[in-house]
Amino acid sequence: MNKNILVVEDDMHINEMLCELLGQNKYTTYSAYSGTEALLLLSQNKYDLLLLDLMLPGKTGEDVLKETRNKHDTPIIVLTAKTDKETTVKLLQMGADDYLSKPFDNNELLARIAVQLRRSIPLGIAADKLSYKDITLDLEGHDAYINGNKLGLSKREFELLHLMMARPQKVFTKNNLYESVWGGEFFGDDNTVNVHISRLRTKLSAAKPGQDYIQTVWGVGFKMKE
Repeated sequence: MNKNILVVEDDMHINEMLCELLGQNKYTTYSAYSGTEALLLLSQNKYDLLLLDLMLPGKTGEDVLKETRNKHDTPIIVLTAKTDKETTVKLLQMGADDYLSKPFDNNELLARIAVQLRRSIPLGIAADKLSYKDITLDLEGHDAYINGNKLGLSKREFELLHLMMARPQKVFTKNNLYESVWGGEFFGDDNTVNVHISRLRTKLSAAKPGQDYIQTVWGVGFKMKE
């Protein structure tokens, strides 16, 4: 299903760059260049996600965040040049679902958007299964199967597989995977991701020997194998 994303960024170049990036990944984008314009658009239309810069003319990003959260449950990812812990904690307390510091990695942004859109799907409305090749994920029961055989994945293994299956053409960096699945800041220690990917591969291989489902893109990360 196509998703509508409102990009609120007063820098025209960055706004256009974001819209182009999202358009290439099959999202429909709309632009606002001030906080006042963003609130007007939000009052007139429904969006699946909001990308919100903080430094805006008119109403500030904080104003938009506060007013939007009081009226809507739209997922909001804040794009900010502020990296101090006090600011980020305040943003989360005000209702931001996630934040990303500028300058950001495009793949990381796309991964975080995918996570927020997945979390925002109402129960009972979204399809409760996701398939790729002969792997099937039961999203409601948090179980994974190959040809009907249960894989017995851990919570992290399931989330890793879910993230990659949701965007099988995308190469996810270890940074993307760690921050999306574990929810913390990645400090360059890739052992945690490597271990979980290895265990996931082992369980997939045990269910169907000789079939490789996860591709390593050397120097970049991982993706579902075509």
